[in-house]
Amino acid sequence: MKESKNVILRNVTKEFKSHNNEGVFRAVDNISVTINPGEFVTLLGPSGCGKTTTLRMIAGFETPTSGDIILGGENINNQPPNKRDIAMVFQSYALFPHYNIYENIAYGLRIRKMDPKLIDKKVSHIIDLVGLKGLEKRNPGQLSGGQQQRVALARALVMEPGV
Repeated sequence: MKESKNVILRNVTKEFKSHNNEGVFRAVDNISVTINPGEFVTLLGPSGCGKTTTLRMIAGFETPTSGDIILGGENINNQPPNKRDIAMVFQSYALFPHYNIYENIAYGLRIRKMDPKLIDKKVSHIIDLVGLKGLEKRNPGQLSGGQQQRVALARALVMEPGV
């Protein structure tokens, strides 16, 4: 497994234009935090306080209005999501309904053109790790909500991201 990276948010702000383009809505206001490798962090707050927007900026789905996002010592503000060594599990899980569990988990490895034997080894290991052994051929709609969460988590973990 590769080495984990730290994440630093330095004075990060995200503003969105209002619907009528008269003013801005500040979704994230000057947040600074350092998350070291191995730390478990929870963003806790009421609806609309910027938790998801902050995660979307770290993942590269939003660009900060100001401030810096540092991953492993490198500023990644303008780096596209596919170039960041980050995995993200979405609130809606974002599973492919037409793929079985095995295929959902293997998808990212196939996109990386990994050797099929290595894909099978990694996917089989992660399926066992998250307790889904025996369910590999089922589609997401045939699983409970908790099982779907574990598929989404497995799909992120199998990529062995730095974050």
